[in-house]
Amino acid sequence: MTNPAATPFDNRIQGDNSAWLARRVEEALEPGLPICDPHHHLWDRDDNRYLLPDLLADLYSGHEVRSTVFIECRSMYRKTGPEELRPLGQTEFVNGAAAMAASGRYGGALACAGIVGYADLTLGARVEAVLAQHIALGGGRFRGVRHVTAYEPSGFFPPARPNMPPHLLRDARFREGFARLKTLGLTFDAWLYHPQIPEATELARAFPEQPIVLNHCGGPLGVGPYAGKRDEIFPGWRRAMLELARCPNVFVKLGGIGMKLNGFSFHTREVPPSSEELAGAWRPYIETCIEAFTPRRCMFESNFPVDKVSGSFRVYWNAFKRLAAGASQAEKAALLHDTAVTFYGLKSTSAS
Repeated sequence: MTNPAATPFDNRIQGDNSAWLARRVEEALEPGLPICDPHHHLWDRDDNRYLLPDLLADLYSGHEVRSTVFIECRSMYRKTGPEELRPLGQTEFVNGAAAMAASGRYGGALACAGIVGYADLTLGARVEAVLAQHIALGGGRFRGVRHVTAYEPSGFFPPARPNMPPHLLRDARFREGFARLKTLGLTFDAWLYHPQIPEATELARAFPEQPIVLNHCGGPLGVGPYAGKRDEIFPGWRRAMLELARCPNVFVKLGGIGMKLNGFSFHTREVPPSSEELAGAWRPYIETCIEAFTPRRCMFESNFPVDKVSGSFRVYWNAFKRLAAGASQAEKAALLHDTAVTFYGLKSTSAS
């Protein structure tokens, strides 16, 4: 038997899959509805590139995207200097991209209007000085921190960061650093796997004044040890989400479940799935989240380019609009735009 730790699962999109994506063509549904995409990345990696021109091509592919929020992805860190300060390079890089977008030279969308970066919260109280530098370098755009804590003990999934321990959300030093976010008026993005949702609930209850947003519907896993167990796993995921929703300081991002790790295997098809197929597969998760958190605490997200492995930006937002079809106009506005803008405190939603 192969040791799963020796061949860790690779969740990344590799290479350019644009030719495959082009096999599925749809017109944008309700193209006039304002959108804030509160979760995407920018990076230049050996196996994949997604920089401002790539993001803008997606933003202008048919939907009315007015603003976006960049989320930490271990990209463009400084090459040298103290380890704890190297992530400042990412904030510098993204703020430059945001300034380009805000110039209006490339259209009206305010790409990277909010920046969520990384600071090592296990520094404890010392992290406050690092956060202050992020804020200073962010040009008024730095909104919060994502310190990824996704951990799964089987060895099938690689650790989110080298030498990351389990149960990090319970760690005393982590919580000492976490407490500094509220001091500086910053948000926290939580990325973890579905068995860890109760730990997020514990954290939210310990810090009831700290705004927290759970990424990717709480990370329901569907590969490796979880493959073929969706019906068995879903009830436990649902119970955990309903309990987390009782914390009024917690919001949730609706999306990020087209990744390889979610186990839908859309990326293996000859033709990409339609927006109807995506909506059908995701509906139990999305409807549970909206029921539990209400539209006031839910926001659709693209998670591009990671989720690009399963479909194009236009098809994704068509799927989200299908999932919101039964909502009132006010609820649709919240799910597609208003909740994200409010949570991240974005000053404006259009450069035009």
